Amino acid sequence: MKKMILASLLCGVAMSVVVPAQARDDKLLLPIADAMNAPETQEKLDSSIKYYFGHQKTPKVLKKLGTDASNKKTNAFGKADEKACQWAFLSAMLSLEQRAKELGANAVINIVSNYKKVEMSSETEYECHAGAIMAGVALKGDFVKTADK
Repeated sequence: MKKMILASLLCGVAMSVVVPAQARDDKLLLPIADAMNAPETQEKLDSSIKYYFGHQKTPKVLKKLGTDASNKKTNAFGKADEKACQWAFLSAMLSLEQRAKELGANAVINIVSNYKKVEMSSETEYECHAGAIMAGVALKGDFVKTADK
């Protein structure tokens, strides 16, 4: 009987000191140039599609073909946040590229971060949310046909 009381007491003490686990969801603003110049990005993105972030100046837009968003996540376990974010950024960009090709666009303009449908426009930074297990990047852009430069 004493063992049962002692075990119950120990369980009660252990449960009272347990701190609720908190999921990490760090908001990072990272350089677009670093992500675009990463070897993986240079290797995988099709150079026939041009990308313009925020309010960057673009060639003359001949026709707007649509707007779409991409929300991509990647495994961040054991990776530095910046590296995981670059992978998620590349996945989001590849999704925009695929949609551009489907629509016959030669450029994606007005690209903004769109995490949880909250837009953050920048010509120099993108938003990534990183946790212990996942990292995610959400982008939104307009697909257009531009005049050749």
